[in-house]
Amino acid sequence: MSVHEDATAIRDDLVRLRRRLHAEPEIGLDLPRTQEKVLAALDGLPLEVSLGKSLSSVTAVLRAPRPGPVVLLRADMDALPVQERTGLGYASRVDGVMHACGHDLHTAMLAGAAHVLAARQDALPGDVVFMFQPGEEGWDGAAAMIAEGVLDAAGKPPDAAYALHVFGAAVPHGVFTARPGTTMAASDGLEVTVVGSGGHGARPHRAADPIPVVCEIVTALQTLVTRQSDIFDPVVLTVGSLHAGTRRNVIPGTAKFEATLRTFSAAAKARIKDAAITLAESVARAHGLRAEVTYLDGYPMTVNDPRETAFVADTVREVLGGHRFRPLAHPLPGGEDFSRVLHRIPGAFVLLGAGDGTTDNHSPLAEFDDAVLPDGAAVLAGLALRRGRGALS
Repeated sequence: MSVHEDATAIRDDLVRLRRRLHAEPEIGLDLPRTQEKVLAALDGLPLEVSLGKSLSSVTAVLRAPRPGPVVLLRADMDALPVQERTGLGYASRVDGVMHACGHDLHTAMLAGAAHVLAARQDALPGDVVFMFQPGEEGWDGAAAMIAEGVLDAAGKPPDAAYALHVFGAAVPHGVFTARPGTTMAASDGLEVTVVGSGGHGARPHRAADPIPVVCEIVTALQTLVTRQSDIFDPVVLTVGSLHAGTRRNVIPGTAKFEATLRTFSAAAKARIKDAAITLAESVARAHGLRAEVTYLDGYPMTVNDPRETAFVADTVREVLGGHRFRPLAHPLPGGEDFSRVLHRIPGAFVLLGAGDGTTDNHSPLAEFDDAVLPDGAAVLAGLALRRGRGALS
């Protein structure tokens, strides 16, 4: 049987696992129920399993019968603080928490790959490390797992690392895609608190109102992006949180907003970082107020190795057929902590279309198709099986 046939044979198991994960999602680094489900799915396989100390991670090593290249395969496992509105029979039973980004599929696919590869252990060209990671959604779980030694789990650093991520609208259904070089943006944060002095809403001249100042800063930041960023080296800046005041007739003493910034090069990041801080401080100062500005360095850019990306394309074509892979034309502005792994190990971050093409990830209406589970498991298994057979040109 082929790798895809092996994965298809366990499709029902993968669907059951995915739906159990979906119904009981967890947020952040502490995912005890998710970890328990993963361990149950791996039970009985010839794996060396270790658990995280500071997070609910699972690292499993499948040993090859002979020395060869080590391959790391990663799945993120955490959910989002989103109230699900899909109406699915297996919808989240946890109020305000949802697998709106498809990490439940990633986890099931990697468990499936472990089963497929364990059945072919004698044919493995090298050891395989399965990295089941919590805390991708802003918790930097990859950094925590690296600090705890996931890259040394096999006794030596991996020769290649791969991760697979489903998308609801950015990629056509059933299509795998990747690109060499920058694939996902760096994701940083900006926090600005404008400090004035409060007072009565009927006598604004007796106070130092921070609200119009913070509004002016928000508007000016949008202009900053369009006027000072190269359109061929873009910046995305979105203010996602703005808070001020308690009552309509009370001028507050402070006003605060938080923004996310996405960049695709080190030069663009350095430029927008300096410019945004200067702008916020200067606008506040011009009005006689003070701005406290914090720039939060987040995930770095996700950069695919060109040779590994070509290897992924060849693997998808061999495992599933030539029509199932298309090159990704442009980087995506999302952030991804698998970038931490790719900063150290050559590899590739791969996208898979699994939605209806209209509803994007992170939506409370996001639905992902179980039909892609065997395909993802087969491709992950194929990457490990082919990596040591001279398939990398």
